[in-house]
Amino acid sequence: MSRIAVGVDVGGTKTHWRAAGEEGHVADRIVPSDLGSDMDDLAEWLVSDLREWGVPFDALGVGAHGCDSASLCRRLRDLLSARLAVPVRVVNDAHLLPYAAGVPGAIGVIAGTGSVAAGTGPDGEPLLAGGWGWALGDEGSAAGLVREAVRATCLRHDAGLPPDELARGLLAAFHTDEVPGLSHALTRSPSAEEWGRHAPVVFRAAQEGSGVALQVIEEGGRALAKLVETLVSRGASATAVVAAGGVLTTQPRLFTALADALGKSHPDLPLMLLDADPVDGAVRLARELLATPRA
Repeated sequence: MSRIAVGVDVGGTKTHWRAAGEEGHVADRIVPSDLGSDMDDLAEWLVSDLREWGVPFDALGVGAHGCDSASLCRRLRDLLSARLAVPVRVVNDAHLLPYAAGVPGAIGVIAGTGSVAAGTGPDGEPLLAGGWGWALGDEGSAAGLVREAVRATCLRHDAGLPPDELARGLLAAFHTDEVPGLSHALTRSPSAEEWGRHAPVVFRAAQEGSGVALQVIEEGGRALAKLVETLVSRGASATAVVAAGGVLTTQPRLFTALADALGKSHPDLPLMLLDADPVDGAVRLARELLATPRA
């Protein structure tokens, strides 16, 4: 009887389950993410959602937003293993990208709701850079781009310059009449999802000729490239860089900005945009577990 490998990509906004047998794809399930406040909450929710789905399985691969250290990944793995009685492997969601692309030794870069880069150190331990959250970092992410666009617009206003295409777009998006109201609008809706949903305004303004918006996007690309540089400086294997996430995959300007910045710092490092679902990487992890004899 064919054994079933289940993978799950737990993103900041949505969670994508995929089940695959030895002969290929079986089923998918996509639901809004419910991350909770800690790994215990996340484990409880994942187990509940998996059981609600009702797909039989023999191994589970997990890529989870918020698993930002090896100890957190081990914690979630142990919690899931105890509840499911099958082999489980857990990595940060950015680590799924190289597996999904078929280049496990690569560095993964995500720019979606948040941003983070993931690689593997010389000792085989996972390495992460970025992923500090929308309040402190996540440069190049949807929320980070909006935050920096508002900051740049406020600086321009302080300098006595008139509103440009970016300022007008942000004012309309946040339903405020003047630039000083933008900071109040951000603080009234403090969440990555709420900020991030306005990211298209930044790209639209760049398309309409806003030099400020274009600078924000280019700086976002450079910040993502800097995450890669940080991992390489720590000894991460760097056969390639695999990029994914809602912003990178839907906004060519940001991908181009990342490519330009990476081309200057690491011209010999190939950059590819993931053309598969990241959850395929989680399925691959589960399949590797099935191929490994249990002790």
